[in-house]
Amino acid sequence: MTTTQEERTTADLKALAEQAGRDLEDASALEILQWAVDTFGTRFCVTSSMEDAVVAHLASRARPGVDVVFLDTGYHFEETIGTRDAVEAVMDVNVITLTPRQTVAEQDAEYGPKLHDRDPDLCCKMRKVEPLERGLKNYVAWATGLRRDESPTRANTPVVGWDEKRQKIKISPIARWTQDDVDAYVTEHGVLTNPLLMDGYASVGCAPCTRRVLEGEDARAGRWAGRTKTECGLHG
Repeated sequence: MTTTQEERTTADLKALAEQAGRDLEDASALEILQWAVDTFGTRFCVTSSMEDAVVAHLASRARPGVDVVFLDTGYHFEETIGTRDAVEAVMDVNVITLTPRQTVAEQDAEYGPKLHDRDPDLCCKMRKVEPLERGLKNYVAWATGLRRDESPTRANTPVVGWDEKRQKIKISPIARWTQDDVDAYVTEHGVLTNPLLMDGYASVGCAPCTRRVLEGEDARAGRWAGRTKTECGLHG
């Protein structure tokens, strides 16, 4: 008798994630995503910040029409929204845009303008973390574009792991890739990338909290520069 997604307990899923993380450590990104598609079917999705569409492209090869979840925080660069629209138009994926419960204007009215400057953790929680948790409700597993070489906080990212916060399986198929690997894949497959990557931005987030990186800085140095904050809360 086959166990359905609904019949799997949290303990079952956690054990599955830990075993898959070991078994798939040396697998290719496409093999990892194929495992996810074969295991979870429509209960699997890809999340994308629209910095590039590499993982979305990979996932569409494993399952054409795969759900690609995008968080529209209300603070994105125009280039990021343009990348999302282009991905939706030309790739075999189903883009799902999530939005916060409040518009920027409504948030400003309740908390005051520029909350991102005064309390960036709260701003990220309301505009990123909560919408994602709401949007992932019907999925068992989700994929990200996290890479170990991006920053020290991501150095131990498993290719398949357990997302304790959301009680879901979290898949990072390109965790072992380098920037050179990403660039090679983009070139080989003509994958869409955010134009800001050609303008000094190594990591693209919300416009008020993102700057260009300086020579020698890691890819995440341009996010929340001058603060101790290194993650928005989606991944740590």
